[in-house]
Amino acid sequence: MLLGLRGVGKTVLLNKISVLAEDLGFHVVMLEAPEGQRLAQYLAPALKSTLLRLSRVEKAKDYAARAIGALRGFASVFKVSIGEVEIAVTELPTADSGNLEVDLPELLLAIGQAAKAAESSVALLVDEVQYLSEEDLRALIVALHRIAQKGLPLVMFGAGLPQVAALAGDAKSYAERLFDYPAIGPLTTEAAKSAIGEPVRDEGAEIEPDALDRIVTVTHGYPYFLQEWGKHSWNTAQASPITPTDVDSASESATDALDKNFFRVRFDRLTPREQDYLRAMAELGPGPHRSGAIAEALGSTVEKMGPLRSGLIRKGMIWSPAHGDTAFTVPMFDEFMRRAIQDWTPKIPLKRRVKKN
Repeated sequence: MLLGLRGVGKTVLLNKISVLAEDLGFHVVMLEAPEGQRLAQYLAPALKSTLLRLSRVEKAKDYAARAIGALRGFASVFKVSIGEVEIAVTELPTADSGNLEVDLPELLLAIGQAAKAAESSVALLVDEVQYLSEEDLRALIVALHRIAQKGLPLVMFGAGLPQVAALAGDAKSYAERLFDYPAIGPLTTEAAKSAIGEPVRDEGAEIEPDALDRIVTVTHGYPYFLQEWGKHSWNTAQASPITPTDVDSASESATDALDKNFFRVRFDRLTPREQDYLRAMAELGPGPHRSGAIAEALGSTVEKMGPLRSGLIRKGMIWSPAHGDTAFTVPMFDEFMRRAIQDWTPKIPLKRRVKKN
């Protein structure tokens, strides 16, 4: 379960895992959890094509037919359209109790058994795991636990914001034993320099060391920001080598591009009260911040701000790295908020400001 902030490359890594799995002969099911939509709605249609492929393997036909029966029952009870399935199913539908924690394990076990009979494997890849409801996440964890106990060839890779580890633990206590949780973060200084310097050299150009240092410093090593500053520095430079002056000139266009796209799409999903909460956080600095300090800046209390904070966590805008702490899930969002809402005054003068290291 790849965990990290926005823009660190979790989805890129998940796509790479998909390619590696396909190269190894896995049947890959790739999903992105949409906010506010139930797992059954997009999982069932995605599983259909995998089962049809498994049904073409002679040794797996019977198991695939049972799994398709389970899929039909699952789709029926959860009111999901999977279209026509061109394979005869003689057994009655299963996985149709209406209890997701019962039906999803039954469905995935049937798929795992079909894959085993076909001497193949299935990889389930789920992006944006934090948007799964607690019920959906719990059912998925139960299913994967049973598959592991049976030793069936079905594996899952997920990616999500840092709070996913806590969400999984809350859903099922044994989730911490079921998953590994590698943290995906900013690149090291050397890796960040390579991410910019090597493509430049591959194109037969050069970038001055000071210019490279400047890009790494302003982006804090976050991959998405490195891409933006690298792109705009390249476009700005009139000749090789790229200089610190080129990087400085490019910073305005890179920041403008981020504001209009990367940051703005998230800002526009916020209500005015949510914007106010995040602006108070931004006033304190990059974070994390104590929830009490944010509430104080808003002239309120932690208790009154609790529902607003919870809503922002559900939207994936903030998370809690430790009890009572609140942090942005989007790197450098504090800087954007100060640009987006410039005329903002705390309701109560701030006594505690977080100094940047």
